[in-house]
Amino acid sequence: MGTGPRAERGFDLALTELIEPGEHRFLVEIGSDDGAAVAAELPVRPANPEEIGAAASVSERTAAAMGRRLDTSGLKERLQKNLEHPRWDDVATRCLACGNCTMVCPTCFCTEFEDTTDLAGETAERTKRWESCFTLGFSHVHGGSVRSSIKARYRQWLTHKLAGWHDQFGTSGCVGCGRCITWCPVGIDITEEAAAVGLPKKDG
Repeated sequence: MGTGPRAERGFDLALTELIEPGEHRFLVEIGSDDGAAVAAELPVRPANPEEIGAAASVSERTAAAMGRRLDTSGLKERLQKNLEHPRWDDVATRCLACGNCTMVCPTCFCTEFEDTTDLAGETAERTKRWESCFTLGFSHVHGGSVRSSIKARYRQWLTHKLAGWHDQFGTSGCVGCGRCITWCPVGIDITEEAAAVGLPKKDG
C-alpha cells in the first residue's frame, strides 16, 4: 500500500527495534517538534552510522518478507459498482462479525455514545467509546439496524476501507499492515475478498 514499513511522514517518534546477541536497542527517529520535545526528556544519544544502517536493514528485510499484494488499480470503482456481487454472500457465510478486524486496524475509528444516569436521577453522563461497524447495534436507529445482516456489515467495512476513504480523505483506509488477516479467527483475507469482488463467479 506504499505506507511502510518505515514511516516517512506524519509521525512524532518512530522506533526501529534492533536485536543483536546480548543487546536489545531501539533507534529513534524524530518526526515532529512534539516528538523532539519527548526525545529531549529521554536518555538517548545520537545514533552512529552502523546503527542507522542496521535500522535500514530491518526495514528492507521486513518489506521483502511481505507476501501479499493488493491490486488497487480501479479498486474503488469496482467495489462501489458491485454492491450485490455474489462474493459478499460467500464471505458472509464465513464471517463471525466478531469485530476483530476493526479492533486491530490502525485506521478504524467507529465510536458510539452511551448515556447513563445515577439511581437518584441527579447526574447524567455521556461516554464516548470505541465501537465496531460489525456489531448489530452500531447502525441501530429507531426502526432497527440499518445493516442487519453480516453480509451488509462486511460489505460496509470493506467498501469504506478501500473505496469510501478515497472520497473522504483522498487516500485508502488500508495501510497494508495485515492485522485484520492475522486476527481473523476464520481466516478471511482482505486481499482475496477485494480481488474477488467484481470478478465472474466460478463453479466448483
